[in-house]
Amino acid sequence: MLEDIIEERRKKLSRYREAADPYPIQVKRTARIGDICARFSAFTRRKKKVWLTGRVVGIRDQGGIIFLDLEDASGTMQALLKKGETKEFVLLKETLDKGDFLEVRGEVMKTKRGEKSVAVRNARVIVKSIRPLPDSWYGLEDIETRLRKRYLDAIMNHEVLELMKKKSIFWETVRNFLKKEEFLEVETPVLESVPGGAEAEPFMTHHNALNRNFYLRISLELPLKKMLVAGFEKVFEIGRIFRNEGIDREHLQDYTQMECYWAYADYNDMMRLMEKMFKAAIRNVSGSLTTMHGGKKVNWGKRWKKVDYYGIFEKYNAIDLATASREMLEARARKLGIVFESNAGKGRLIDLIYKKTVRQNLIEPCFLVDPPVVVEPLAKRVPGKSDRVERFQIVALGTELGKGFSELNDPEDQRGRFEEQMALRAAGDKEAQMLNEDFLEALEYGMPPAAGFGLSERLFAIIMDKSMREAVFFPLMKEERQ
Repeated sequence: MLEDIIEERRKKLSRYREAADPYPIQVKRTARIGDICARFSAFTRRKKKVWLTGRVVGIRDQGGIIFLDLEDASGTMQALLKKGETKEFVLLKETLDKGDFLEVRGEVMKTKRGEKSVAVRNARVIVKSIRPLPDSWYGLEDIETRLRKRYLDAIMNHEVLELMKKKSIFWETVRNFLKKEEFLEVETPVLESVPGGAEAEPFMTHHNALNRNFYLRISLELPLKKMLVAGFEKVFEIGRIFRNEGIDREHLQDYTQMECYWAYADYNDMMRLMEKMFKAAIRNVSGSLTTMHGGKKVNWGKRWKKVDYYGIFEKYNAIDLATASREMLEARARKLGIVFESNAGKGRLIDLIYKKTVRQNLIEPCFLVDPPVVVEPLAKRVPGKSDRVERFQIVALGTELGKGFSELNDPEDQRGRFEEQMALRAAGDKEAQMLNEDFLEALEYGMPPAAGFGLSERLFAIIMDKSMREAVFFPLMKEERQ
C-alpha cells in the first residue's frame, strides 16, 4: 500500500537526519551529465574528480556495490557506489530510495561492460523523497492523472519535457520573426472594464482597492489598436487570455495568444506576412514543413490558396449567403442537428453551420476570406460589397489556426456594429460583444488604416499532434474525486 511505502520512507528520512541534513541549502556541481557524456574522453583523460547532481531514477543493489542511474535535465549517467571506496556507502544503503536527489563526487570512468559511469568517492542526499515515483506503485497511464500531476508525467515520460522545450521554440520563433519585421513587443492590461475583441463569455473578478468589478480579457485587440491611435505603427503582444466557455480537444479557458497590428497595411499584406511566419514556426518546431495530426498528413510548404467564404458555404449547404434569410438558415441548422438559442443572431447561425459543414473539409492550409459582416463586427467592409468584410482565417486540418482582417477604423460604422451586438446581448447572447465607449472615443481621434492578426497555441498543438490540454504544462482540470 502507498501509505506503507510513505511510512517506510519517513523512517529512512529520520535515520538520515541523524547523520546529515537531507535538504541542504547549498550543493556543488562542476559538470552536467549531458556535458560529460558528450565529451567523455576529455573528462577521462583529465582524471579529475567531478561533482554531479541529479535524481536517482534507478537502483540496483548488489551487496557490496550499488549501481545508480542518476538523471539531471541534460541526461542520465550510471554512478557506482562501492563498500570501502564510497565514504557514505552504509548510510546510503540503509536510506537511499529511487526518486531521491543526490550529490556525488568521483572520477569519470567506463565499466567492464563499457558503460559511461562515475566511480563515487563521496555522496550525500540533497533531497529525500517521501512519495515513490508513479511506476513504483500504481503506474501513470490514466490521461486525467497524467494531466493533473504533470510534473510526475514529465519525470516518467521525457517526451513531455521535449514537448515543452519545443513550445518555447515555437513562441521564440514567433517573437523573433515579428521583431525582425520591426514590430514592437508591448504589454497591455489583463483586467478590463469592458471586454472586447472577440465573441466569448468572459470571467469576472473584483478589484478591492478600486471597489470595481473587472473582466479578464478575452482578447488583446482593443488596447493594441489604441496604440496605433497613439502613433505606434507595428505592435504585438504574446499574452494570456481567458474565455469562460467549454473544454474540448481544441479549446481551453485560459491560453496564450499572439496578436499583432500593422498600420498602413491591409489584410492582403498580413496574409503574406503570416504565411511566412507560420512556415518559420512550423519548420523550427518540427524540423519539416510536412506534419501529421489525427492521422492526416499536411504539407505547409506549398503556396496557400485563398478560399471564398460565400462560395464554399454555398458548395456544402446550397445556400447563397447574399440572399439567405434567417428562416432559411434556421431550417438548415435544424436539419444538421445543430442546437442553437432562439435569440441567436444571423451571424451566429452562419458560423455554426460553417463549422458543422465546411471547416472539417479544409485540410490543406488555406486563407478563408471575406465572410458576411454579421459574422465579424471588427473588420472593414469589402469595397463594393457592403455585406462582406476583409477578414481571413488560416484554416488547416479542419480547424481555425488564426484570424486577421483589415481593421475597421470608421467610428460611426463601428458604433453601429457594436449596437447590433448589444441588441443580441439584450436578447440573451452572452458571447455577443459589448459596446466599448472608450475604444470608440479613441477611434474618433483617428486610427490609421491597419491590418491585424491573432493566433493561439492551438497551432503548436496541431503541429505536435496533441490536444490543447496536452500542449500546456498545467491545464485546468475538474476537481479530483477522492
